[in-house]
Amino acid sequence: MKKLKIFLVLLYGTLIASCESNTIQEVSGIVTNPTYAKNIAPVIQAQCVGCHSANGQYPSLETFAEVKDAAETGSLICRIDQSQSCGRVMPQSGAMPQATIDMIKLWVSNNYPN
Repeated sequence: MKKLKIFLVLLYGTLIASCESNTIQEVSGIVTNPTYAKNIAPVIQAQCVGCHSANGQYPSLETFAEVKDAAETGSLICRIDQSQSCGRVMPQSGAMPQATIDMIKLWVSNNYPN
């Protein structure tokens, strides 16, 4: 009976700890040299392309060139950065974590490494 109680306490603790909501950046730390292929494309694919594709809303964000163009014109950063006012914050599901926004801004500052 004592072993069962210990097991249940450990199981409960594991379940509670596993319910935290962490992003990849929060778990893995700050990305200091983001590249499009490794860091930016997965975020854009997961958060943006569902709506911003060739058959969806403008601008399309399916390729490196399209994402870079949106970043260069300022529309990408302005729409994801909740501290600016240029329309509704994107993605529609809610603001990205600040670590993700900062990573995308760093990618822009580093001159869009592919």
